[in-house]
Amino acid sequence: MSRANRFAPAALSCCVALAGAGFCFAQRPAPPPPPPPPATAAPATRTTTETRTTTAEPANLRTMRAKDVLGSKISLKGGIAIGTVDDIIFDDDGGIDYLVVMNEGKDVLVPWEAAKFDFGSRVATVDITQDQFKQVPTYAPTELPANVYEPAFQTKIYGYYNVKPRQDRRIERRDR
Repeated sequence: MSRANRFAPAALSCCVALAGAGFCFAQRPAPPPPPPPPATAAPATRTTTETRTTTAEPANLRTMRAKDVLGSKISLKGGIAIGTVDDIIFDDDGGIDYLVVMNEGKDVLVPWEAAKFDFGSRVATVDITQDQFKQVPTYAPTELPANVYEPAFQTKIYGYYNVKPRQDRRIERRDR
């Protein structure tokens, strides 16, 4: 066997390996451009400039936990206590839709939008009168309605509290 014939497979293997390595390197993203050079012009007089960057964060931003809501007292206009939050009903997106309030041994659904929370004192106020609250349907603790997401049911329950379901509010905003 000639010398050329012996080295041909090795040479072919090296070429394939190098071609494959080149292909792999071709897949890397381009390096980021270098930062711009610093300004070189010196001011005629000496001045100091301070730049501060701040991020806009809401002043009331804090982590809310379920235990901050569960057990909270619920009051009506005038501070009339009606019960405590016994459970929470979530929508498909993970947002709170209803508070389940224990009132005199029965459950009452309170839309999340209707409850104005003071998390420090663990009290939520619902802006309706006691007479209006007496009109809200109650349920046995083991028999909450299964149709809480049906539009007609939502409109009815939210109506007792003078608020609108989220999807209705979204439609109103979109139509403006």
